[in-house]
Amino acid sequence: MARRTKEDALATRDSILDAAQKLFVKQGVSGTTLQHIATAAGVTRGAIYWHFLDKGAMFNAMMERVKMPLESAMQLRDEANAADPLEALRENTMCVFRVTVTDPKARAVFEIATLKLEFTDALNAVRERRQQNQQGWMERAQERIRQAMANGQVRSDVDPYAVALGLWAIIDGLLRAWLLDQQAFDLVALGARIVDTHLQSIRAA
Repeated sequence: MARRTKEDALATRDSILDAAQKLFVKQGVSGTTLQHIATAAGVTRGAIYWHFLDKGAMFNAMMERVKMPLESAMQLRDEANAADPLEALRENTMCVFRVTVTDPKARAVFEIATLKLEFTDALNAVRERRQQNQQGWMERAQERIRQAMANGQVRSDVDPYAVALGLWAIIDGLLRAWLLDQQAFDLVALGARIVDTHLQSIRAA
């Protein structure tokens, strides 16, 4: 009986997150209330509060159910002694693009996080998560650039922070543009050319 109760609770939690995801896509995060979600999921507001502290916690739980592009890339490329740290950084970036294109579930949630979200006070937890992800990615990127500089593969006058921030801007900007119109360009192919141009500009002669 206890196991059945636990399974029922998990099923209810998933149904709440499924309903929230559909509503967030349709009407945005700020335009969706907990009552909207409760009605769509066929549960009470009390059931929602039993599973989630607030809408921010619900949103983060929704993101944790899928492999988010930036977070998955952060986890894949931690080879400290890569022979070509810039190539490792490039592959990290291309992983972001590939996951976005090939994983529909991740893409749907990422679209909400990118285009359907306002960082209001009620979503502080979401803002903090995004800031932590960006900081973690920036630290890894700068470390790769410093390794390449130590190997003589990158010019000595390069500012690792500026290069990493520029690459982050490229990733974020291309993802937003592609999510707005997925037929406008090939995210993986064009993304590769733009990233290669950015990284080639800092390589040593």
